Amino acid sequence: MGYKTITFTVDAGVATLTLNRPKALNSFTAEMHTEVRQAMVQVTDDSAIRCLLITGAGRGFCAGQDLGDRSVAADDAPPDLGESVKKNYNPLIRSIMNLPKPVICAVNGVAAGAGSSIALACDIVLAARSASFIQVFCKIGLVPDSGGTWNLPRAVGLARAKGLAMLGDRLNADTAEQWGLIWKCIDDEALMDEAHKMARYFATQPTRALGRIKKLLHASSSNTLLEQTELEQEAMQELGQSDDYREGVAAFMEKRPPEFKGA
Repeated sequence: MGYKTITFTVDAGVATLTLNRPKALNSFTAEMHTEVRQAMVQVTDDSAIRCLLITGAGRGFCAGQDLGDRSVAADDAPPDLGESVKKNYNPLIRSIMNLPKPVICAVNGVAAGAGSSIALACDIVLAARSASFIQVFCKIGLVPDSGGTWNLPRAVGLARAKGLAMLGDRLNADTAEQWGLIWKCIDDEALMDEAHKMARYFATQPTRALGRIKKLLHASSSNTLLEQTELEQEAMQELGQSDDYREGVAAFMEKRPPEFKGA
């Protein structure tokens, strides 16, 4: 399928989705939302895809919403931002977080507004040393959306989340790593090599188990210990009957590398 605002490729079990409006710092338009949705359907439905890598083209990862794509003039009727969030951003965040496959985000430059929230929705975030994260919503009289108010305090704690969201200060990648906002800060020239290496690794691992891990971790913040341990029990019961579990045990006993199929 030909895309205008993103590039999407699949190779050796890895789907790479690149936001591709570099002149606008890959900010989202209605067209980009439509194309990303289409790509996410393929990632979800294609069992041959076992890992998703999201990144941006050019010097930025994503500057959030393209304000020029909305009517904000004083003499125009005010836009229904809630409808935009409901139709576009909420489904995107849920599709990323609920995807039963690993999602890596390679933040190659600034991640601002919804761009930052999208990065935080991914499972593993790698950021170039020159990258930064900015919760710009407060600067235009809004609140963090796209799951930002859910993921941000869980990553850095309530005090730091309030500071980031209410001040809108730029957070550099080094500090983001120190605060636990991202997995790793990497030198700019090594970012994509590291991201592709990790994606290829995930594409050879037990995909069903990785999907259950992320689902359990997401559920843990709202569950009681009893509820969470019951979910773990159910997952273990299911995965214990999987082909990948049998292969993992056989490989361990035979002292050889496992050949997982994601089933």
